[in-house]
Amino acid sequence: MPSAYTRLIHGGAGPDPSTGAILTPIHQVTTYVQEAVGVHKGFTYTRSGNPTVRSLEEVLAAAEGTTERAVAFSTGMAATTALFLSELAAGDHVVCGAVVYGGTVRLLRQLLQKFGVRAAFVDATDPTKVEAAIETRTKIVFIETPANPTLVLTDIAAVAKIKNRTRLVVDNTFLTPALQRPLELGADAVLYSTTKFLEGHNTTVGGAILSNDAPFLERLRFVQNAVGFAQSPFEAWLTVRGLKTLPLRMKRHSDNALRVAEHLERHPRVRAVHYPGLASFPQAELARRQQQSGGGVLSFEVEGGVEAGIAVLNSVKLCALAENLGAVETLITHPASMTHADVPREDRLRGGISDGLIRLSVGLEDAEDVIADLDRALEVSC
Repeated sequence: MPSAYTRLIHGGAGPDPSTGAILTPIHQVTTYVQEAVGVHKGFTYTRSGNPTVRSLEEVLAAAEGTTERAVAFSTGMAATTALFLSELAAGDHVVCGAVVYGGTVRLLRQLLQKFGVRAAFVDATDPTKVEAAIETRTKIVFIETPANPTLVLTDIAAVAKIKNRTRLVVDNTFLTPALQRPLELGADAVLYSTTKFLEGHNTTVGGAILSNDAPFLERLRFVQNAVGFAQSPFEAWLTVRGLKTLPLRMKRHSDNALRVAEHLERHPRVRAVHYPGLASFPQAELARRQQQSGGGVLSFEVEGGVEAGIAVLNSVKLCALAENLGAVETLITHPASMTHADVPREDRLRGGISDGLIRLSVGLEDAEDVIADLDRALEVSC
């Protein structure tokens, strides 16, 4: 079987059988003419299925190495919402890592709680705490590793051993299948915001869930269709195109991030750097065992507290102040006021998300140019 890298380039529909076009065509269409009642070519209405979106689902499955194709969604949050809607009813329970994307916290606490879904947020770096939080009605254990934005890791294999009959879902957005394979480590499903590294060019929003469990995926497809969470053909096409360069991009992102993290760690005005690729990272051994490299995202704190950190964010020139991550451009973010603004401050602090924490998604520029930009911002701000 070809390697995952080869499958990313040649997976999916392949050359168009009608024209020979080497790229998947964009089937920008709403409906499909049927030959007779109940007789069609597999597609009836684009909300229920589209050839371009199916190609994306096939390429993602090839990259992840699943036996079933992925389920693609309009956004990463649509994927997360569909997951919970497909598996949970009133009275059911979710065990969630204490440090996850702020939108996931908002969904569980401010929306699903109104419908009787309960959630416990626990320190997932300790599998015994995850195990202790599991109840009779726990249906899902949901973790991010590395976690957004502190980069703390969860031992996927260890949690898989103690999850009992719950479904272990890993948000692998930060690393992608190029750097981490949660299903091979015992997870039941893997979730992505395809908006980030998978597409990689700041041009789409999207999400996906992959699993080898066919009935589970069918439940997701039902929710996708019933609620209207389908990915659009054009966004799917752009994501398929982005996936072709994923392995090359992830290597460059990781190499650059390591170079920047090592420099920041030596900088006299930087108090702490969080990056799994550093030898000083508290979970460095787990990172070496579970990941192919450190990935493209790091976070750091500067001397001088919140004011100094915000001054750095407002002083960069090359790094773009933005909420996204995983793009070819380096993006810098203030989690406390941006991605995690809806998380109560006491919960943020408990999870290590200080008011002055800075998240950096290192792009594909020359690492020395990124470092020079940060050095200049640190010089004028701290």
